[in-house]
Amino acid sequence: MSRLPLTTVAREWTRIGVTGFGGPPAHIALLRPLVVDRLAIMDAVEFQDANATCGLLPGPASTQMAIFCAYRAAGPLGAIVGGLGFILPAVILVTALSVLFLAAHTPLWVRGAGAGAGAAVSAVALQAARGFLTPSLAATAGAHARRLRWGIYLGAGAAATVWLGAGLVLVLLGCGAVELVLSGRPGRRERSGGADGSGRPEPSRRPDGSGRPGASGLASVGVGLKVGGLGPLALTALKVGALSFGGGFVIVPLMQGDAVHVYHWMTDAHFLNAVALGQVTPGPVVSTVAAVGYAAAGLPGAALAATIAFLPSFAFILAGAPRFGSLRANPQARAFLDGAGPAAIGAILGAAVLLAEPLTQAWQFLVLGGSIVALLVLRRGVVGVLLSTGALGVLLALVGMPV
Repeated sequence: MSRLPLTTVAREWTRIGVTGFGGPPAHIALLRPLVVDRLAIMDAVEFQDANATCGLLPGPASTQMAIFCAYRAAGPLGAIVGGLGFILPAVILVTALSVLFLAAHTPLWVRGAGAGAGAAVSAVALQAARGFLTPSLAATAGAHARRLRWGIYLGAGAAATVWLGAGLVLVLLGCGAVELVLSGRPGRRERSGGADGSGRPEPSRRPDGSGRPGASGLASVGVGLKVGGLGPLALTALKVGALSFGGGFVIVPLMQGDAVHVYHWMTDAHFLNAVALGQVTPGPVVSTVAAVGYAAAGLPGAALAATIAFLPSFAFILAGAPRFGSLRANPQARAFLDGAGPAAIGAILGAAVLLAEPLTQAWQFLVLGGSIVALLVLRRGVVGVLLSTGALGVLLALVGMPV
């Protein structure tokens, strides 16, 4: 198959990076007609198999899928060019907005927008968890022991998020390891997982301590690494990019534990704003890590955090693309994610609890309730809900409501 010019890859993948509002489902919906219909670099079955295989990898699956499609279009260099085109618009936008929303002295309307959109973030986490729960649980139908373990892994992930903070990574790995061991016993291997048996839904269906009291609104962030040097920031970004089994909202508890409760780079309220920024901008949700990096060490911190968070995705694809077929068929990989996948869903549910804790104003709880109805009952889009609640926050701030 002839390779496409790098200029074509750069143009088309950057277009998706700029217009890809709505998270992983939107990214997959934009990639498929491009690579299957317009460019014809793979057929529909190959695309589906590649999408499912990316679901077996830790980290942001839709980002990895974009990189893989660019690899098929123009080889390793195409993967780099296309991946950067997909990622950079989101990172640049999140960083630019962080300068405004995380400034030491912010205008009243900005604080109102942050307080309004931040109040809805917990509802966004619940919506993300729902997108995983139904297909993941349905895959255990008829396998009672597997369903029991699924529930245990789910509870472990939720509890670890609420009470262990940075220890969540160990719980995710532990659940995967336990299921891997149990699945290896004679007669114990049961079919489970998403539609591809991976232990989490297919990526095309994915939605996608201290500082807690009095953290409503936008307190000042003194940019400049306050605790621990650049090493902890790099480690936090690495966990986001290489250990976030389930991708998407799983990065939230991984980042929040370090950014807020361990190293105090941000308050809980600032973290709510960072998550909201990652949701309302196009491209990968993992770009939220740039806001954490900015809070920790300014623009260099944002660049460092984003670079380290996305490097594993490039490494996984460049190293593993020739072996995607065997990876998808690997029973050990599927078994590991049968344990880590439900724990990751539990982590998202736990994140919804933590994201609601900083809310202190009565009107914010009303906004949260309305957002839950809009997202879970009326099934409105995330971007529209966050923009609406942000606008409401601006209005309420301007008429004198506390933010």
